[in-house]
Amino acid sequence: MTPRQVKFPFKSRLSLKPLLDFWEGLLAEGKGGMTSLGPVIRQKFKNAPELREPIENLAVLENHRELIDLLMCAVFPPAFWESDCAAAFVPFQFTSFYATPMFKNLFRMEEQGFTPQLNIDPQQWQWGRVLKAYIYILQKFYHLDLTWEFPLIAQARCPKTGLDRFFNIVLDPKFLEIKVLGEPRSLTEADRIRLLANVSDLKLWLELIPPEHFEFQGFGVFKAADVTAREMLSALQADLSEKETIFQRDGFASLQEKLQIYLQETDLTLGLAAIRGEQILLLPHTHKQAETTCVLENATHYQRSEFKGSIFSRAMDQGEPLVVEDLNFYPKNTILEERMLEHGYRSVYVAPILYQERLLGTLMLKSTRAGALNALNTANLLPVLPLFAVALNRSLEQLNQKIQTVIKEEFTAIHPSVEWRFQQAALHYIQHKDEGVSAPEPIVFHQVYPLFGVSDIRMSSDHRNAAIQADLIEHFRLTQEILRLAYEHRPLPILAAFSHRIDKHINRLKLGLNAGDEITKPLFIQQTIEPIFDQLANFGAPVAEKIASYRAALDSQMKTIYRGRRDFEESLKMINETIATYLDQEEAKAQEYFPHYFEKLKTDGVEHTIYIGASMVENGNFSPMYLKNLRLWQVMVICEVVRRTEKIKGSLPVPLETTHLILVQDSPLSIFFSPDERHFEVEGAYDIRHEIIKKRIDKAIIKGKSERLTQPGKIAIVYSQRQEGTEYLEYIDYLQAAGYLKAGTEDVELEDLQGAQGLKALRVTVELGASSSENQALPEIAAAAVKGLPKIANLRQRHKT
Repeated sequence: MTPRQVKFPFKSRLSLKPLLDFWEGLLAEGKGGMTSLGPVIRQKFKNAPELREPIENLAVLENHRELIDLLMCAVFPPAFWESDCAAAFVPFQFTSFYATPMFKNLFRMEEQGFTPQLNIDPQQWQWGRVLKAYIYILQKFYHLDLTWEFPLIAQARCPKTGLDRFFNIVLDPKFLEIKVLGEPRSLTEADRIRLLANVSDLKLWLELIPPEHFEFQGFGVFKAADVTAREMLSALQADLSEKETIFQRDGFASLQEKLQIYLQETDLTLGLAAIRGEQILLLPHTHKQAETTCVLENATHYQRSEFKGSIFSRAMDQGEPLVVEDLNFYPKNTILEERMLEHGYRSVYVAPILYQERLLGTLMLKSTRAGALNALNTANLLPVLPLFAVALNRSLEQLNQKIQTVIKEEFTAIHPSVEWRFQQAALHYIQHKDEGVSAPEPIVFHQVYPLFGVSDIRMSSDHRNAAIQADLIEHFRLTQEILRLAYEHRPLPILAAFSHRIDKHINRLKLGLNAGDEITKPLFIQQTIEPIFDQLANFGAPVAEKIASYRAALDSQMKTIYRGRRDFEESLKMINETIATYLDQEEAKAQEYFPHYFEKLKTDGVEHTIYIGASMVENGNFSPMYLKNLRLWQVMVICEVVRRTEKIKGSLPVPLETTHLILVQDSPLSIFFSPDERHFEVEGAYDIRHEIIKKRIDKAIIKGKSERLTQPGKIAIVYSQRQEGTEYLEYIDYLQAAGYLKAGTEDVELEDLQGAQGLKALRVTVELGASSSENQALPEIAAAAVKGLPKIANLRQRHKT
């Protein structure tokens, strides 16, 4: 017989006789100071003889309510009447005849009915109580001490908070009696062995111990102990151990609900933050997100600097939870706390999430009710934090795996030209880690030659600032037009005052941008002006239409005018993509003829770095010819970059100009792979000079003049040693003859830079429009440049002829 087919087979009736017998013994022994009350109580017993018999109709109890209350004092002590959660039931039934107020309120009992929401289904409950009844019979009549407890958890909705609470229900059988009806079947030793070997087989129980020979009388006492915190901790652990729980919006909402139940606070909003370097990834993401295997893929990204000074930053820096019971009285509010106040939040709790003493992020709870989160109730969250730490660590690892996969596939974190060296180091580590080697050996390449080039956007900061300035002024003017139109319909003085303030903002912007204007100016409009637009829309249809047009003009994400900045960003992107795409194409060709390390970086323009040398090839076979070859190739490629950027200038939303520079260093240097930064860095104090010059050379000024070295349409070749300049003069002479460059070369000295003195430069002008014969020769020359200089010399002679 399966659990889903069984019904309770025993007869059970309510009887107060066990309780009356308990009282008789208490009175006889004179315990509990009952001696003086004995005659009174015995008289009451004598006046209610029907209470000694099994009670079929519970209405009989109402006739003796005073006596029942007195008798039940032994079961439910008056001192704990209001705080205990317990009830008395007909044996093995959900029919209650006496219960404490808390039990009645929590389980919403109607008369004697009790229908709790249990952690098991009704069929399992039926199976469990039949088995429990048989165990009681075994213990009393067959002297078999079989212990078995059925874990029963009841769920109840708290009337005060509306949140679920969980209670462990324990049956106290003290006042339970088992009556024998007729002659019960005896059990042989073989029967006992069969029962113990098949305890869950109720069909066997019914066969060996027929239920018609037993009746349960008396009553059972259900005692409910609050285990909400324990159950929620267990549920959170189960949810967070599942990979998909916090990856889905529903899973994240479920975690929030469980934390509300855990703290018994309805008004709680959960937030998680994960840290990746200087990035902060926030959950939940407010926009609709696609299903994903990694929760952090859809997180909102911020910079860590944006949290500076906030409660989030303080919790991370101090490494311990912080709670603010009322943000209105918090003395250290930053813009983040002010934003929470604007959204109605009053109390907030932020705790750092640590995994193996490593800071992964923060857990945040916030409430619109002041004091909802305080030092006392949030102390209960300490056991929760390790659970979130494990889940967040797993999410970060998955995110990092995805990032590494993308980097390797798309951005070549380990460049193919040097992958052999990483394979060597990994194999060495695997072979020797049992000998005490704790990490792979450092990856260092000695005696390599650097080539650096950059195509920069001229005056990019000025263009960006101009775009911001234009957008902000337009935003203020559109706002002002609404105020003036509204004033025409209803001349309220406050509208004129607002318009005056906007005039002041516009006049200040015309003088130039100040630090923070890009954020604070739109914030003024959003917080001061826009909140009255809904009211102004009632002034008339023209005003409402003007407001609708204004809102349509705003960027949907930035909530401000973004035309100028978008045009600038699109122009910058087009230039960068044009340069980067061409560099990738030509670099792939050059890689075929001699391996070298290549990396590029897109900012306001594109810069590229190349390293070449014997230590970077597995066989060590290297000739200076390949270095010269690559230097000439670099100049030729930059010439084509100049042409391509000039060609697209007319199609740019903002006609940005580019400048181009090559930095020459004939002295080899050493580079090492930084595991933390995941790229190569220059090793040694002397070699650092090259890196310093790279970062400052774009601001170089020609000595004795105020003229910038880099100019549109030209290539500047910066060098230190005379032999470097002489080598590049030969390349220039050749490329001028080949039609890459115009005639004429400037050889200038540069003003000293901090950390870089005595620099010189060659400056040449690119031929933007080549003849048809020259165009035919250029591809052949470019191919020759990567194959070897001897062939170039022959082509040069052929081209001159």
